[in-house]
Amino acid sequence: MRYLISGGGTGGHVNPGLAIAKEILKNEPDAEILFVGTKNGLEDKLVPREGFPIKYIEISGFKRKLSMDTFRTVSRLIKSFSAIRRILKDFKPDAVIGTGGYVCGPVVLSAALKKIPTLIHEQNAFPGVTNKILARYVDAVAISFEEARQRFKGKAKITLTGNPVRAELFMQDREAARKKLGIPADRPLVVIFGGSLGAEHLNLCVRDMVNAHAEEMNFHLIAATGMKHYEKVMGEIKKPLPPHIVIEPYLYNMGEVLAAADLAVCRGGAITVSELSALGVPSILVPSPYVAENHQEHNARALESKGAAVVILQSQLNAEILFGQIQKLISNKDLRQKMSAAARKLSRKDSSAALYALLKEVMSRKA
Repeated sequence: MRYLISGGGTGGHVNPGLAIAKEILKNEPDAEILFVGTKNGLEDKLVPREGFPIKYIEISGFKRKLSMDTFRTVSRLIKSFSAIRRILKDFKPDAVIGTGGYVCGPVVLSAALKKIPTLIHEQNAFPGVTNKILARYVDAVAISFEEARQRFKGKAKITLTGNPVRAELFMQDREAARKKLGIPADRPLVVIFGGSLGAEHLNLCVRDMVNAHAEEMNFHLIAATGMKHYEKVMGEIKKPLPPHIVIEPYLYNMGEVLAAADLAVCRGGAITVSELSALGVPSILVPSPYVAENHQEHNARALESKGAAVVILQSQLNAEILFGQIQKLISNKDLRQKMSAAARKLSRKDSSAALYALLKEVMSRKA
Protein backbone atom coordinates (compact mmCIF):
# COMPACT_ATOMS: atom_id res chain seq x y z
CA MET A 1 0.00 0.00 0.00
CA ARG A 2 1.08 3.57 -0.69
CA TYR A 3 0.26 6.41 1.70
CA LEU A 4 0.73 10.12 1.06
CA ILE A 5 0.87 12.41 4.12
CA SER A 6 0.74 16.20 3.96
CA GLY A 7 0.92 18.76 6.75
CA GLY A 8 3.44 21.35 7.74
CA GLY A 9 4.61 24.70 8.89
CA THR A 10 4.89 23.88 12.59
CA GLY A 11 5.86 20.83 14.60
CA GLY A 12 2.24 20.63 15.74
CA HIS A 13 1.26 19.68 12.19
CA VAL A 14 4.33 17.67 11.24
CA ASN A 15 4.72 15.44 14.30
CA PRO A 16 1.23 13.89 14.09
CA GLY A 17 1.99 13.01 10.47
CA LEU A 18 5.21 11.33 11.53
CA ALA A 19 3.37 9.44 14.28
CA ILE A 20 0.80 8.17 11.75
CA ALA A 21 3.59 7.16 9.36
CA LYS A 22 5.33 5.13 12.07
CA GLU A 23 2.06 3.45 13.04
CA ILE A 24 1.45 2.50 9.41
CA LEU A 25 4.91 0.93 9.16
CA LYS A 26 4.40 -0.90 12.45
CA ASN A 27 1.35 -2.59 10.94
CA GLU A 28 2.52 -2.70 7.32
CA PRO A 29 6.32 -2.96 7.13
CA ASP A 30 6.21 -3.01 3.33
CA ALA A 31 4.10 0.17 3.02
CA GLU A 32 5.43 3.05 0.94
CA ILE A 33 5.04 6.48 2.53
CA LEU A 34 5.59 9.87 0.91
CA PHE A 35 5.28 13.27 2.57
CA VAL A 36 4.35 16.47 0.74
CA GLY A 37 5.31 19.82 2.25
CA THR A 38 7.16 23.06 1.65
CA LYS A 39 10.80 23.98 2.09
CA ASN A 40 9.79 26.83 4.41
CA GLY A 41 8.16 24.70 7.11
CA LEU A 42 9.55 22.47 9.85
CA GLU A 43 8.70 19.43 7.71
CA ASP A 44 11.84 20.22 5.68
CA LYS A 45 13.93 19.33 8.75
CA LEU A 46 11.79 16.87 10.69
CA VAL A 47 10.64 14.52 7.93
CA PRO A 48 14.06 13.71 6.38
CA ARG A 49 15.52 13.31 9.87
CA GLU A 50 13.01 10.53 10.50
CA GLY A 51 14.01 8.82 7.26
CA PHE A 52 10.89 9.48 5.17
CA PRO A 53 10.95 10.83 1.61
CA ILE A 54 9.33 14.19 0.97
CA LYS A 55 8.24 16.10 -2.14
CA TYR A 56 7.99 19.87 -2.04
CA ILE A 57 5.43 22.22 -3.50
CA GLU A 58 5.59 26.01 -3.55
CA ILE A 59 2.68 27.47 -1.63
CA SER A 60 2.09 30.05 1.10
CA GLY A 61 -0.72 31.05 3.44
CA PHE A 62 -3.05 33.97 2.83
CA LYS A 63 -2.48 37.18 4.78
CA ARG A 64 -5.49 38.72 6.51
CA LYS A 65 -5.14 42.00 4.56
CA LEU A 66 -5.39 42.31 0.79
CA SER A 67 -2.05 43.26 -0.78
CA MET A 68 0.19 42.43 -3.73
CA ASP A 69 1.34 39.40 -1.75
CA THR A 70 -2.23 38.09 -1.95
CA PHE A 71 -1.95 37.86 -5.73
CA ARG A 72 1.41 36.09 -5.47
CA THR A 73 -0.17 33.62 -3.03
CA VAL A 74 -3.00 32.93 -5.47
CA SER A 75 -0.48 32.37 -8.26
CA ARG A 76 1.47 29.89 -6.12
CA LEU A 77 -1.75 28.09 -5.19
CA ILE A 78 -2.74 27.65 -8.85
CA LYS A 79 0.72 26.34 -9.73
CA SER A 80 0.69 23.99 -6.75
CA PHE A 81 -2.31 22.07 -8.13
CA SER A 82 -0.30 21.18 -11.24
CA ALA A 83 2.58 19.92 -9.10
CA ILE A 84 0.18 17.95 -6.88
CA ARG A 85 -1.47 16.30 -9.89
CA ARG A 86 1.96 15.09 -11.02
CA ILE A 87 2.77 13.74 -7.55
CA LEU A 88 -0.55 11.89 -7.32
CA LYS A 89 -0.12 10.48 -10.82
CA ASP A 90 3.44 9.29 -10.19
CA PHE A 91 3.04 7.98 -6.63
CA LYS A 92 -0.51 6.57 -7.02
CA PRO A 93 -1.40 6.66 -3.29
CA ASP A 94 -4.00 4.28 -1.89
CA ALA A 95 -4.87 6.89 0.74
CA VAL A 96 -4.01 10.51 1.55
CA ILE A 97 -3.76 11.95 5.07
CA GLY A 98 -3.70 15.65 5.96
CA THR A 99 -2.49 16.90 9.32
CA GLY A 100 -3.08 20.63 8.94
CA GLY A 101 -1.30 23.73 7.72
CA TYR A 102 -1.98 25.47 4.43
CA VAL A 103 0.19 23.01 2.47
CA CYS A 104 -2.19 20.12 3.05
CA GLY A 105 -5.22 21.98 1.66
CA PRO A 106 -4.65 21.57 -2.09
CA VAL A 107 -3.03 18.14 -1.60
CA VAL A 108 -5.97 16.60 0.25
CA LEU A 109 -8.56 18.40 -1.88
CA SER A 110 -6.95 17.13 -5.10
CA ALA A 111 -6.97 13.57 -3.73
CA ALA A 112 -10.59 13.80 -2.58
CA LEU A 113 -11.72 15.03 -6.00
CA LYS A 114 -9.96 12.02 -7.52
CA LYS A 115 -11.95 9.75 -5.15
CA ILE A 116 -8.80 8.63 -3.35
CA PRO A 117 -9.59 7.74 0.31
CA THR A 118 -8.84 10.81 2.43
CA LEU A 119 -8.52 11.54 6.15
CA ILE A 120 -7.60 14.71 8.00
CA HIS A 121 -6.39 15.05 11.58
CA GLU A 122 -7.21 18.18 13.59
CA GLN A 123 -4.94 18.72 16.60
CA ASN A 124 -6.71 21.69 18.18
CA ALA A 125 -9.96 22.25 20.05
CA PHE A 126 -10.74 25.03 17.56
CA PRO A 127 -10.14 23.73 14.00
CA GLY A 128 -8.02 25.66 11.53
CA VAL A 129 -9.53 27.19 8.40
CA THR A 130 -7.88 24.64 6.08
CA ASN A 131 -9.33 21.65 7.89
CA LYS A 132 -12.79 23.21 8.22
CA ILE A 133 -12.87 23.60 4.43
CA LEU A 134 -11.47 20.12 3.77
CA ALA A 135 -14.05 18.51 6.08
CA ARG A 136 -16.64 19.07 3.35
CA TYR A 137 -14.71 16.88 0.92
CA VAL A 138 -12.81 14.20 2.85
CA ASP A 139 -14.02 10.78 3.98
CA ALA A 140 -13.13 11.14 7.67
CA VAL A 141 -12.04 13.73 10.22
CA ALA A 142 -10.04 12.70 13.28
CA ILE A 143 -10.28 15.16 16.19
CA SER A 144 -8.17 15.49 19.32
CA PHE A 145 -10.67 17.39 21.50
CA GLU A 146 -14.38 16.65 21.75
CA GLU A 147 -14.94 20.43 21.65
CA ALA A 148 -13.90 20.44 17.96
CA ARG A 149 -16.74 18.18 16.80
CA GLN A 150 -19.40 20.89 16.69
CA ARG A 151 -17.20 23.15 14.58
CA PHE A 152 -17.06 20.83 11.58
CA LYS A 153 -19.69 20.74 8.87
CA GLY A 154 -20.06 18.25 6.07
CA LYS A 155 -20.75 14.55 5.66
CA ALA A 156 -17.34 13.29 6.73
CA LYS A 157 -17.22 10.84 9.61
CA ILE A 158 -15.87 12.58 12.72
CA THR A 159 -13.98 10.40 15.20
CA LEU A 160 -12.29 11.36 18.46
CA THR A 161 -8.79 9.84 18.32
CA GLY A 162 -6.77 12.24 20.44
CA ASN A 163 -3.34 13.60 19.54
CA PRO A 164 -0.59 11.04 18.95
CA VAL A 165 2.32 11.78 21.27
CA ARG A 166 5.86 10.46 21.31
CA ALA A 167 5.93 6.85 22.49
CA GLU A 168 9.05 7.50 24.57
CA LEU A 169 7.03 9.74 26.91
CA PHE A 170 5.26 6.68 28.28
CA MET A 171 8.56 4.97 29.02
CA GLN A 172 9.88 7.64 31.39
CA ASP A 173 10.34 6.77 35.07
CA ARG A 174 9.67 9.73 37.38
CA GLU A 175 12.13 8.84 40.14
CA ALA A 176 14.89 7.94 37.68
CA ALA A 177 14.31 11.23 35.83
CA ARG A 178 14.46 13.28 39.04
CA LYS A 179 17.65 11.57 40.12
CA LYS A 180 19.30 12.15 36.74
CA LEU A 181 18.31 15.83 36.81
CA GLY A 182 19.58 16.23 40.38
CA ILE A 183 16.24 17.28 41.87
CA PRO A 184 16.26 16.94 45.69
CA ALA A 185 13.51 14.69 47.07
CA ASP A 186 12.12 17.51 49.22
CA ARG A 187 11.79 20.06 46.40
CA PRO A 188 8.95 20.11 43.84
CA LEU A 189 10.06 20.75 40.25
CA VAL A 190 8.50 23.57 38.23
CA VAL A 191 9.24 23.64 34.49
CA ILE A 192 8.64 26.79 32.42
CA PHE A 193 8.97 26.81 28.65
CA GLY A 194 7.53 28.65 25.68
CA GLY A 195 7.81 26.08 22.91
CA SER A 196 10.70 25.44 20.56
CA LEU A 197 11.07 29.14 19.69
CA GLY A 198 10.49 30.43 23.20
CA ALA A 199 7.97 33.02 24.39
CA GLU A 200 9.21 36.52 25.15
CA HIS A 201 6.49 37.39 27.66
CA LEU A 202 7.07 34.20 29.67
CA ASN A 203 10.79 34.93 29.62
CA LEU A 204 10.21 38.42 31.02
CA CYS A 205 8.08 36.98 33.82
CA VAL A 206 10.75 34.39 34.62
CA ARG A 207 13.45 37.09 34.65
CA ASP A 208 11.50 39.33 37.03
CA MET A 209 10.38 36.43 39.22
CA VAL A 210 13.92 35.12 39.63
CA ASN A 211 15.34 38.58 40.29
CA ALA A 212 12.72 39.30 42.97
CA HIS A 213 12.14 35.92 44.59
CA ALA A 214 15.10 33.59 43.93
CA GLU A 215 16.00 33.04 47.56
CA GLU A 216 12.44 32.44 48.76
CA MET A 217 11.54 29.89 46.06
CA ASN A 218 10.74 26.62 47.79
CA PHE A 219 10.83 24.73 44.51
CA HIS A 220 13.41 23.71 41.91
CA LEU A 221 13.00 25.68 38.68
CA ILE A 222 14.02 24.64 35.18
CA ALA A 223 13.21 27.26 32.56
CA ALA A 224 13.82 27.17 28.80
CA THR A 225 14.01 30.54 27.06
CA GLY A 226 14.27 29.50 23.42
CA MET A 227 17.56 29.79 21.54
CA LYS A 228 17.16 33.35 20.30
CA HIS A 229 16.16 34.75 23.71
CA TYR A 230 18.73 33.05 25.93
CA GLU A 231 21.57 35.58 25.84
CA LYS A 232 19.23 38.51 26.50
CA VAL A 233 17.49 36.79 29.43
CA MET A 234 20.76 35.68 31.02
CA GLY A 235 22.18 39.17 30.63
CA GLU A 236 19.29 40.61 32.66
CA ILE A 237 19.15 38.04 35.49
CA LYS A 238 21.02 38.62 38.74
CA LYS A 239 24.02 36.35 39.20
CA PRO A 240 25.09 34.00 40.54
CA LEU A 241 21.98 31.85 40.25
CA PRO A 242 21.31 29.59 43.22
CA PRO A 243 21.57 25.84 42.46
CA HIS A 244 17.79 25.34 42.55
CA ILE A 245 17.34 27.58 39.48
CA VAL A 246 18.43 26.29 36.08
CA ILE A 247 17.91 28.31 32.90
CA GLU A 248 18.59 26.74 29.51
CA PRO A 249 18.13 27.90 25.91
CA TYR A 250 16.37 24.65 24.94
CA LEU A 251 15.37 21.40 26.67
CA TYR A 252 16.56 18.56 24.49
CA ASN A 253 15.48 16.11 27.22
CA MET A 254 11.92 17.44 27.46
CA GLY A 255 10.40 13.99 28.03
CA GLU A 256 12.68 13.42 30.99
CA VAL A 257 12.05 16.90 32.42
CA LEU A 258 8.26 16.60 32.15
CA ALA A 259 8.33 13.14 33.73
CA ALA A 260 10.11 14.68 36.75
CA ALA A 261 7.92 17.80 36.92
CA ASP A 262 5.35 18.62 39.59
CA LEU A 263 4.05 21.63 37.66
CA ALA A 264 4.52 23.04 34.15
CA VAL A 265 4.06 26.63 32.97
CA CYS A 266 3.79 26.87 29.19
CA ARG A 267 1.78 27.81 26.10
CA GLY A 268 -1.34 25.98 24.94
CA GLY A 269 -0.17 24.31 21.74
CA ALA A 270 -2.01 21.10 20.86
CA ILE A 271 0.98 18.78 21.14
CA THR A 272 2.16 20.45 24.36
CA VAL A 273 -1.18 20.01 26.14
CA SER A 274 -1.42 16.44 24.83
CA GLU A 275 2.00 15.59 26.26
CA LEU A 276 1.11 17.19 29.60
CA SER A 277 -2.04 15.08 29.68
CA ALA A 278 -0.18 11.91 28.75
CA LEU A 279 2.19 12.38 31.69
CA GLY A 280 -0.42 13.79 34.06
CA VAL A 281 1.47 17.03 34.68
CA PRO A 282 -0.58 19.81 36.34
CA SER A 283 -0.12 23.04 34.44
CA ILE A 284 -0.48 26.79 34.29
CA LEU A 285 -1.25 27.53 30.66
CA VAL A 286 -0.58 30.91 29.08
CA PRO A 287 -2.02 30.65 25.55
CA SER A 288 -0.23 32.54 22.82
CA PRO A 289 -2.39 35.46 21.61
CA TYR A 290 -0.59 35.44 18.25
CA VAL A 291 -2.04 32.25 16.73
CA ALA A 292 -4.82 31.78 14.18
CA GLU A 293 -8.39 31.61 15.54
CA ASN A 294 -7.00 31.96 19.07
CA HIS A 295 -6.81 28.16 19.05
CA GLN A 296 -4.35 27.90 21.94
CA GLU A 297 -6.85 29.42 24.35
CA HIS A 298 -9.48 26.90 23.22
CA ASN A 299 -6.98 24.08 23.86
CA ALA A 300 -6.11 25.48 27.28
CA ARG A 301 -9.75 26.01 28.27
CA ALA A 302 -10.49 22.39 27.38
CA LEU A 303 -7.98 21.30 30.05
CA GLU A 304 -9.13 23.95 32.50
CA SER A 305 -12.78 22.88 32.20
CA LYS A 306 -11.81 19.37 33.31
CA GLY A 307 -9.75 20.61 36.25
CA ALA A 308 -6.38 19.71 34.70
CA ALA A 309 -4.95 23.22 34.32
CA VAL A 310 -5.13 26.86 35.36
CA VAL A 311 -5.36 29.34 32.47
CA ILE A 312 -3.88 32.84 32.69
CA LEU A 313 -4.13 35.08 29.64
CA GLN A 314 -0.89 36.76 28.63
CA SER A 315 -2.46 40.20 29.07
CA GLN A 316 -3.13 39.33 32.72
CA LEU A 317 0.25 37.78 33.54
CA ASN A 318 3.19 39.38 35.29
CA ALA A 319 5.96 38.02 37.49
CA GLU A 320 4.07 38.53 40.77
CA ILE A 321 0.92 36.82 39.52
CA LEU A 322 2.99 33.94 38.13
CA PHE A 323 4.96 33.52 41.37
CA GLY A 324 1.78 33.65 43.44
CA GLN A 325 0.02 31.04 41.29
CA ILE A 326 3.05 28.73 41.35
CA GLN A 327 3.28 29.03 45.14
CA LYS A 328 -0.44 28.32 45.50
CA LEU A 329 -0.24 25.11 43.49
CA ILE A 330 3.12 23.92 44.82
CA SER A 331 1.88 24.27 48.41
CA ASN A 332 -1.30 22.24 47.70
CA LYS A 333 -0.28 18.66 46.93
CA ASP A 334 -3.87 17.38 47.06
CA LEU A 335 -4.96 19.86 44.39
CA ARG A 336 -2.02 18.95 42.16
CA GLN A 337 -2.88 15.26 42.49
CA LYS A 338 -6.46 15.99 41.41
CA MET A 339 -5.19 18.05 38.46
CA SER A 340 -2.82 15.24 37.50
CA ALA A 341 -5.62 12.65 37.56
CA ALA A 342 -7.85 14.96 35.50
CA ALA A 343 -5.09 15.46 32.94
CA ARG A 344 -4.52 11.71 32.54
CA LYS A 345 -8.22 11.19 31.89
CA LEU A 346 -7.93 13.45 28.85
CA SER A 347 -5.05 11.46 27.39
CA ARG A 348 -5.26 8.59 24.92
CA LYS A 349 -2.25 6.32 24.73
CA ASP A 350 -3.70 4.61 21.67
CA SER A 351 -4.15 7.71 19.49
CA SER A 352 -1.81 6.49 16.74
CA ALA A 353 -3.53 3.10 16.67
CA ALA A 354 -6.96 4.78 16.59
CA LEU A 355 -5.89 6.95 13.65
CA TYR A 356 -4.59 3.92 11.77
CA ALA A 357 -7.83 2.00 12.42
CA LEU A 358 -9.88 4.93 11.12
CA LEU A 359 -7.68 5.17 8.04
CA LYS A 360 -8.12 1.47 7.24
CA GLU A 361 -11.88 1.78 7.77
CA VAL A 362 -12.03 4.63 5.26
CA MET A 363 -10.00 2.62 2.76
CA SER A 364 -12.22 -0.47 3.12
CA ARG A 365 -15.37 1.62 2.61
CA LYS A 366 -14.05 2.95 -0.70
CA ALA A 367 -12.46 -0.30 -1.90
